[in-house]
Amino acid sequence: MTATLVDAVRDVPKALMIGGEQRAASDGATFDVLDPATGQVLAIVASGTVDDAVSCVDAAAAAAAGWAATAPRQRSDILRRAYELMVERADILARLIVAENGKALPDARGEVLYSAEFFRWYAEEAVRIKGEIQTAPGGANKIIVVHQPVGIAVLVTPWNFPAAMASRKIGPALAAGCTVILKPASETPLTALALAAILAEAGVPRGVVNVLPSKRSGPVVAAMLADPRVRKLSFTGSTEVGRTLLHLANEQIINCSMELGGNAPFIVFEDADLDAAIEGALIAKMRNAGEACTAANRFYVAASIADEFARRLSSAMSGMQVGPGADDGVTVGPLVNAASRTKVAELVDGAVANGAKVLTGGTVPDGAGFFYPPTVLTHVPPTAAILHTEIFGPVAPIATFTTEDEAVELANSTDFGLVSYVYTRDLARGLRVSERIEAGMVGLNRGLVSDPAAPFGGVKQSGLGREGGHEGMLAFTESKYIAVQW
Repeated sequence: MTATLVDAVRDVPKALMIGGEQRAASDGATFDVLDPATGQVLAIVASGTVDDAVSCVDAAAAAAAGWAATAPRQRSDILRRAYELMVERADILARLIVAENGKALPDARGEVLYSAEFFRWYAEEAVRIKGEIQTAPGGANKIIVVHQPVGIAVLVTPWNFPAAMASRKIGPALAAGCTVILKPASETPLTALALAAILAEAGVPRGVVNVLPSKRSGPVVAAMLADPRVRKLSFTGSTEVGRTLLHLANEQIINCSMELGGNAPFIVFEDADLDAAIEGALIAKMRNAGEACTAANRFYVAASIADEFARRLSSAMSGMQVGPGADDGVTVGPLVNAASRTKVAELVDGAVANGAKVLTGGTVPDGAGFFYPPTVLTHVPPTAAILHTEIFGPVAPIATFTTEDEAVELANSTDFGLVSYVYTRDLARGLRVSERIEAGMVGLNRGLVSDPAAPFGGVKQSGLGREGGHEGMLAFTESKYIAVQW
């Protein structure tokens, strides 16, 4: 590990953050955080217990009334300061993400700035929680609607974007007046702890933001969801875990937002600008080495241009440099752990065994770390598991279609509907297909859809609710109707 990565890790708290204080786990337990580039121990972090989870709820409850009553402008100023601090420290935060997540430094820098934007956006939205007033249709009274903080929120985030997934939840929750408990993924707890320290420095009062790293995710999250004081769950992760959490939240009728799995199709019509399509494909597929819920997972290319598209994509991906994320020139870092790499390798091997052809990559490299090369597959059969499973790796499987209806049918042939990508020069066709595709988001001639000002979320088994935009803040509020006459 390079000296700069050592510096990034050294200064981050390694303890639980409860009520504004750093604490060891109640039973003294810890867990190892690994460097994905070497497989070696990077840091040792406190592993929270069920008792610690209850303590987090206690701290959030103690701070709740005061934070909810804080003036919107004051909440706004704190979030704005957090944005400024993140931008000032973008390089050290990016290197921290590289150290524990493994992604290439350019990707990590992009994540930090994207993450910071949620604090800036919700600093602006905090003063815009508007209500409404109208006369009841029958004329008997006035209808007043106000939006109040939903209450204590449990935020459960994944490892693939450890800064952005935290700020995308913390920002709107704080803007709305909620106190929060962040349970980060055990692979990447350091970034969450660093963000908590920045928020405290920005002026967030004690107990408003609590961070609970733990290797015992199931029991600690279950304990918080069983507490009647908790009124909100915001989760990003797999559909399987999301189902389990929804069952737990059901007991207390907890308000839930779920950003779950994806299986994004990337459709290229015969009239597409191939230069733009290849550029978009590289962004949609290779950002964070494919470890993104928005990653293009299935490439459906018009049969008449499929060979040319595959050749050009293979050429571009084979030229990407693989290595430790902090090394100069590296654009593809390691996958997050051994299990992730094994899954990717098995999906590729299974597709090849069923007739797919490898244009580039496709072989696990020798040596330390959890690396997998950029890989392009063609002639992928419709039944191949790789077309029906979220790959979460740098692999682009290509299949073909001949008609618009067939392309839409293939895109919709999944239980998931988070994001889709469509490339065509025909704007009418592009908008028509975008409407027909069953997805919460569509990138039309764009390989990147995420924006703090836009509603992010999916349909079908890709989730419930939206994050980002004004809707993301309203998700942390309850609407109250007051009937009055004067």
